[in-house]
Amino acid sequence: MGRLRINGSEGAVRLLLQTVVPRFLALHDGVELDLVAEGRLVDIVGQGFDAGVRLREAVPQDMIAIPVGHELRFLAVASPDYLHGRTAPKTPDDLASHQCIRQRLPSGKLYRWEFQQHGQDMAVDVPGALTLDSSQLMVEAAADGLGIAYVPESYAHAYLDDGRLVTVLEEWCPRIPGLFLYYPNNRHVPPSLRAFIDLLRELRA
Repeated sequence: MGRLRINGSEGAVRLLLQTVVPRFLALHDGVELDLVAEGRLVDIVGQGFDAGVRLREAVPQDMIAIPVGHELRFLAVASPDYLHGRTAPKTPDDLASHQCIRQRLPSGKLYRWEFQQHGQDMAVDVPGALTLDSSQLMVEAAADGLGIAYVPESYAHAYLDDGRLVTVLEEWCPRIPGLFLYYPNNRHVPPSLRAFIDLLRELRA
């Protein structure tokens, strides 16, 4: 079936490697699977990709989108050492008096932390002396006591389990639509991509 090229964020490619890729390669040993992980959102058609994998909100509206995983949740986390002697934030506005580990997006912009409670949406430009461009590094910095980080739950899971991190503002951190595989709706779907999509749907079912 030839070559299948998919572009996605690092987290998206990691999820594919943990779920669909092993079985896909076992079933289709004639396919060359080319996964490209990068933070910036690219034009998959212009860059020669068959499909992309991103959060639903980042998928262009003219694309066909298929869910890859379950809903996601971003969490605000900090180490017990950081919180010792400080008042933990009770609302997003309380972050103004904390050191936050800020995130620079691939576009170069700083990410505004997005919260929601009882239908109320908030986007907060948090303060902080440290800015990073990697969720994994943000988790590690938070575990080292450098401030509060806002990261996908999957990155923080092991740290929460062993107590190196705890959550704050958890009631303000709702679940959101997760990752979606997307491809143009006006192009022929190659057999390799069709097989990948069919396997995605089978695994989700």
